[in-house]
Amino acid sequence: MQALGRGKSSPFGHAASSASVPNFAHGKNNEMAVQSIAILGAGHGGCAAAADLGKRGYCVRLHARNPDHLAPLRARGGIEARGIVQGLVPIELMTSDVAQAVHGADLIMLVVPSVAHAHYARALARLIDGSQPIFINPGHTGGGLHFQQELRKAGYRGSVRSCETVTLTYIARMEAPGVVGIYSYTKQLRFAALPGREAAALFELIKPLYPEIRQAANVLETGLSNLNAVFHPPGMIMNAGWIEHTGGDFLFYREGFTGAVATVTAAVDAERMAIARALGIAVTPFIDVFYEAGLTTKAARDSRDIARACKESEPNKTIKSPPSLDHRYVHEDVGYGLVPMAALGGLAGVPAPTIAALVQLASLAVGVDYMREGLTLDRLGLAGKSPSELLHLVQEGV
Repeated sequence: MQALGRGKSSPFGHAASSASVPNFAHGKNNEMAVQSIAILGAGHGGCAAAADLGKRGYCVRLHARNPDHLAPLRARGGIEARGIVQGLVPIELMTSDVAQAVHGADLIMLVVPSVAHAHYARALARLIDGSQPIFINPGHTGGGLHFQQELRKAGYRGSVRSCETVTLTYIARMEAPGVVGIYSYTKQLRFAALPGREAAALFELIKPLYPEIRQAANVLETGLSNLNAVFHPPGMIMNAGWIEHTGGDFLFYREGFTGAVATVTAAVDAERMAIARALGIAVTPFIDVFYEAGLTTKAARDSRDIARACKESEPNKTIKSPPSLDHRYVHEDVGYGLVPMAALGGLAGVPAPTIAALVQLASLAVGVDYMREGLTLDRLGLAGKSPSELLHLVQEGV
């Protein structure tokens, strides 16, 4: 079988089995098709992307900030994949040198927690010239805006073409050193470009890699569709005692989302949607997006019961709770999820008391002032903007 998504064969001869991946096709402009991808980040998302895309015949360069994270991959001779992708996948290049990873790549894919966006913006500011599109996978809430603002702060003055998905393109976890479990592709995944006028071209570029992406109006729609910010913080804060007592020895989604936790999650979701409406952004209720993403059953969706939706989440059924509150479900999903949502609410004149309460409780619980240290309007490059100026910025860029 010919390798897909490239104009030439993989140097390792790995092609995808039709049973393991969806039917991927070239973009309309073959001369513009992605062949080589610099994946920055070697956690569960980065390793999942490297294994999946490498198996499908793309030339993959995998970067890790800490070279120790690459040691088990080198020892194995690649990434061992389980789940919807199977087997050992050799990687063309594994490096802790960002310049080596991105040089000549057709696409730079940033697959790191939101807290690492500033680090990579500083590292890339001296290496890019605007010709390489940057795919922030995922962007969560305001990832592209924050990344571009950090590029400017680092001295970069050229053009930037970035795109983002609202959440990671995979449901995946590292199961052991060098071993990644890829349980599912994320379905019906919202995708946007910054600036928005680049949306059509970047959508055509990325769709052969991820056919499940669906074009959103702009990065405000993707950012205000951030499911992780809606349900991870209630799940963490309201289960804090259980997490600390057991070290996370329970099923986070199946056991942690009781009726009370779901009620608070629904309140966060209502505030998120009110903020979006005030900005003229169309968003979908949490439980519908959860279902569209392939994360729960139709019966659970139809029940409108978030607790049931989490219990009937097949891709999440074996995932345990984080072992402590010192985790990205708090640092990222509060500081880089709820904080920017609240900030956008303030810009639009919409109060968000439940979101504010969770931010305050999380700040007290872990000793971090998230309203100060998180993704504020200033860090998004939106300080002093009116709603109309905000909408113009996301469409036209800086």
